[in-house]
Amino acid sequence: MSALLDVRNLHTEFRTGAGLVRAVDGVSYTVDPGETVAIVGESGSGKSVGAMSILRLIPDPPGRITEGQILFGGRDLLGLSAEEMRMVRGSEIGMVFQEPMTSLNPVLTIGRQMTETLQQHRGADRATADRRAIELLTLVGIADPKRRLGQYPHQLSGGMRQRIMIAIALTCEPRLIIADEPTTALDVTIQAQILELMTGLTRRLNVALIIITHNLGVVARYARRVNVMYAGRIVESGPAPEVYHDPRHPYTIALLRSVPRLDRPRQARLDPVEGQPPDLTRLDRGCAFRPRCRFAVSACAEARPPLEAAGAAGHLSACFRRDELAAAQAAA
Repeated sequence: MSALLDVRNLHTEFRTGAGLVRAVDGVSYTVDPGETVAIVGESGSGKSVGAMSILRLIPDPPGRITEGQILFGGRDLLGLSAEEMRMVRGSEIGMVFQEPMTSLNPVLTIGRQMTETLQQHRGADRATADRRAIELLTLVGIADPKRRLGQYPHQLSGGMRQRIMIAIALTCEPRLIIADEPTTALDVTIQAQILELMTGLTRRLNVALIIITHNLGVVARYARRVNVMYAGRIVESGPAPEVYHDPRHPYTIALLRSVPRLDRPRQARLDPVEGQPPDLTRLDRGCAFRPRCRFAVSACAEARPPLEAAGAAGHLSACFRRDELAAAQAAA
């Protein structure tokens, strides 16, 4: 089965007063039809810029995609015209943005924001678009959907607004949905509901899903594969069970140790990731995680380790000590 999305050696950079920022620096990964893939990392690791690059929403200036390919259904999105790309957005690839209150237009009704996509991409008349909007609101668990069409975003709760965003993303039956930190502004209970809703709908409708998050714990039960990003690069990638149970990069290990666990004593202290994310304008030739790494050796300062096989099939790690980490984890 060929991949629905195939990102190859993607480079996205920003020209700033402080210097050149390589926000996405040679990223490659695939998403199969109907598959859920998680992209995990701290703020500033390049997750959202990578997603915006897929949809070609990088503002130029100051940003630009300088190299790579983004193959979607066999077409290179970087080779499409602006008009062709506009037809891909919403129709073939849906997006759920991080904060629905800033993504939804405050002066337009929910109904107008939902039907606009159908009218633009499918040529639907107003009555047909309204029926489809009511159907989608019901699908995402919104009560009294007909009345909601006439309401404005400020009249809805945070959880309901995020459900509206999911409904808008599903409007034209896309083959891929990108969810950029879809639960950040929500409380823990609503986070679980939204994630269950998204993954349940994508399985039911056979839609591929990319979940972007900073929290490995959030996607533990939802993602089939996980890509861990740091300083614009993927530092570990593989099937979710392998990444969680046999991590082969110090950054992944640090992220997992910082997640609260129910099997630890209540008084146990969390083990945070030490140090600060790197300044992307001042990276040297070595591993970007080296200053924060408990396992760093002299070789880490000489070159950036390539993303290579580690452990089970499909499991990759960009660490010179990837094999030693397995033994260290077993002894811990």
